[in-house]
Amino acid sequence: MPESHLRGVLLAALGAIAFSGKAIIVKLAYRHDVDAVTLLALRMIVALPLFLLMAAWAWRRSPSLSGGDRVRIVVLGGLGYYLASYLDFAGLAHITATLERLILYLNPTLVLLIGVLFLGRRASRAQVLALLVSYAGVVLAIGHDLEVGGSNIVLGSALVFGSALSYALYLIGSGEIVERVGAVRLTAYASTVACVFCIVQYLLLRPLDGLLTLAPEVYGLSLLNGTVCTVLPVLAVMMAVARIGSARAAQIGMIGPVSTIVLSVLLLGESMGPWQIAGTVLVLAGVFLVGRRRA
Repeated sequence: MPESHLRGVLLAALGAIAFSGKAIIVKLAYRHDVDAVTLLALRMIVALPLFLLMAAWAWRRSPSLSGGDRVRIVVLGGLGYYLASYLDFAGLAHITATLERLILYLNPTLVLLIGVLFLGRRASRAQVLALLVSYAGVVLAIGHDLEVGGSNIVLGSALVFGSALSYALYLIGSGEIVERVGAVRLTAYASTVACVFCIVQYLLLRPLDGLLTLAPEVYGLSLLNGTVCTVLPVLAVMMAVARIGSARAAQIGMIGPVSTIVLSVLLLGESMGPWQIAGTVLVLAGVFLVGRRRA
């Protein structure tokens, strides 16, 4: 294997594992009496300077944006990063980290469904079968959470599904503009917009001094969340795509749900029953088939 290709594989794996670790960080932080609005604001406060640096780097190497593209980036940033992040954090208060990761991993199937239902695209029989397999896996995983016990499992699952749907809409909406703006600049600008939205949301809904009275563990976890689980995976995946292509990077990204399961068992003490194992296998198989057919 060429060295550049090996580096691309390792970067894709690192990005998938780091991004999946976000759910673990959030679940650990929830043990210290903090809510989703506050936790999301802290994450974005940490990430904002890094995204601004990325945006400045991209701005110096690119032509100016049209007014229409600026509006589209604000909308995409609010939809794909702000709303998706908030719904995800809110849902994690009610469901396990493994179930959250499996629901979010339905993104490719949601993109396919939206294309078929609203954009006039066609799905093959194999793709339809893959969709059924994926969603059957999520149902099994939800059944595991209901069996183990917990409040508002359905609510939490619905919130995280809304997050996945929001990000799927972002992916569809960014398909055209990314060719004009560039992937790095779009990601940097949209992420910066999301950071601002999350911080403003906190200022509107929570007292400012509330950020100064949190448990020390929350600050440490938010530092990890904003860097290792937010900015690092963005950079790692972009560099991986440049070396091995988006299709291969997406396939390697399947390690994400598996790493979440391992980390949730080791760090959170979450149980892993046969329903969840079966659900994980079905979701991974379905998403793999959807991605393979689309490629």
